Amino acid sequence: MGNRTQKRKVSGNVQFEDVWAMFQETDQMMKETARRQKETDRQMKETDRRLDKMMAETDKKLGKLGNRLGELVEHLVTPNMVEKFRALGYAFTKAGPGIEFYDSKGKPLAEVDVWLENGEFALAVEVKSCLHIQDIKDHVRRMETLCRYAEERNDKRKFLAAAAGAIVRQNVREYAVKNGFYVIEQSGDTVKIEVPEGFRPRIWQAFSA
Repeated sequence: MGNRTQKRKVSGNVQFEDVWAMFQETDQMMKETARRQKETDRQMKETDRRLDKMMAETDKKLGKLGNRLGELVEHLVTPNMVEKFRALGYAFTKAGPGIEFYDSKGKPLAEVDVWLENGEFALAVEVKSCLHIQDIKDHVRRMETLCRYAEERNDKRKFLAAAAGAIVRQNVREYAVKNGFYVIEQSGDTVKIEVPEGFRPRIWQAFSA
């Protein structure tokens, strides 16, 4: 080692042993880089596989949720639904899903998921698989639109609002009740309407009594 160092100082040239060592070091670095790249590729493939699995599971859940929403709407328009509101004092004689409202020029004004009516009252139900506070706010505006629609047609009935959901969190339920909404929730193969003590539904009316 001492002789090689001395030889370097004397000649100033790189010796064969140094070149060979550099070659081996470079070769080792290239092998390590290739190994790391291979590991990165494996991890990326694993990530892609997991993402594909997650997307498939999400699609499956969304499909089930969509079916659940369809079931909820179906329950809402059954005679059982009419009977539940009859127990609350509303004798609705007509009920149906997907009612659309247009102005005199054919411009869409509002769409109601479920509509119940008689000669005195009309009830508009907003249906969501998972009910949110924003849905309640949107339905308030929809009720105001329906009120203007009624006024233009001299419809003096009292309009009521309800929100229905397969999933209804407590804070959303409280917000809906605070705004005078009936809250309808899926319960097994049917729906339930729980009316809190002291609850007074909000009435939208185009004309004063």
